[in-house]
Amino acid sequence: METTNGSLNRKLRMALVGGGQGSFIGRVHATAAVLDNRATLVAGALSSNAERAKASAPAYDIAESRAYTSITDLIDSEKALPEDQRIDFISVATPNHTHFEIAKAAVEAGFNVICDKPMTFDMAQAEDLVKAVEGSGVVFAVSHNYTGYPLVRQAREMILSGELGEIQAVRSNYIQGWLRTRLEAEEQKQAAWRTDPTKSGAAGAFGDIATHAYNLGRYMTGLIPEEISCNLKIFAEGRLLDDYGHAVIRYENGGLGTVTASQISHGRENDLFIEVDGTKGALQWRQEEPNAMIVRKNGSPHQIYTRDPNAPFMNGMGASACRLPSGHPEAFFEAFANVYRFAYDAMIARATGETFEKKDTIYPNVYDGAEGMYFIQQCVASSSENGAWLPMKYSGARC
Repeated sequence: METTNGSLNRKLRMALVGGGQGSFIGRVHATAAVLDNRATLVAGALSSNAERAKASAPAYDIAESRAYTSITDLIDSEKALPEDQRIDFISVATPNHTHFEIAKAAVEAGFNVICDKPMTFDMAQAEDLVKAVEGSGVVFAVSHNYTGYPLVRQAREMILSGELGEIQAVRSNYIQGWLRTRLEAEEQKQAAWRTDPTKSGAAGAFGDIATHAYNLGRYMTGLIPEEISCNLKIFAEGRLLDDYGHAVIRYENGGLGTVTASQISHGRENDLFIEVDGTKGALQWRQEEPNAMIVRKNGSPHQIYTRDPNAPFMNGMGASACRLPSGHPEAFFEAFANVYRFAYDAMIARATGETFEKKDTIYPNVYDGAEGMYFIQQCVASSSENGAWLPMKYSGARC
């Protein structure tokens, strides 16, 4: 093992599954993973199509000998390599229905995993994967990348330290418009699998983007959900999965939350935004303007927090997520990279025989992934019962 005084004296070695020609999120993973020069992409199974998998490899500088054509081929071949050559972790950037098989195979082989969300196809798979991770000791992160924004982490520390008082209301929304028409009928790749229940799972917009909105509220506030009521709707005639929905959450502390997701709102792009109301103050953050956060208190001027790692108003969690001085925007890639950045710390601890936190982590973990699947399951079930109130407290939640 290549270690020196409790640290690796090399870069972590990465394999990417998915990300072949026509992929969006695979390229994001590959970029974010190497942003801090702590890892290198050396292997991949970039497509389920063997020819496309091989053809996609040069764009990632993956050698032909390590451009594999299946997850089985990747794992078997990498395990056969000497320890000082084989990969340390596998990033899963494939459609939802393939996550479980790939992630579980990687976990059982002893490789660390960074998996796209939603983590699995259904809740049963999520519970199975949690057990596999617990039995293996690997590091498992889920790419709820919006948790990586500096001001999201700033807000989290402010809220958890009591600066806003008791949290009573959370409004979290993710509004898009790209599926206003049935792009899936035109064989648009990204639309096709996201609207196919055999590939996406039980939910459409709620599985794809409401999971981000829900996770953001949980991550920022730490509030424990108790019950949920949801209404999902298909507005594009002929579509098979929801393209709009609204959920109401009752929290354990008596607070209320809402999650709204739309993929049919004209002119909206990736408008994830959240408002949190506490007894001492309130805050608002918007993903499309990520370097500013508004904090309000009655009787005082509204405050605009900007992303500034050197400012005295930034707390430790917010400042540690920054890379640039104020005024130089940090956004999507950097936030995504922060999931990797803090997961790497755990991977290095594991590789050097040190203990590392597995549940209450800075990065989203396997338990967060399972809670996201429970959210989808309960929302779909509630909607099918005309918005019935159903349990929402997941037994494996981080807090």
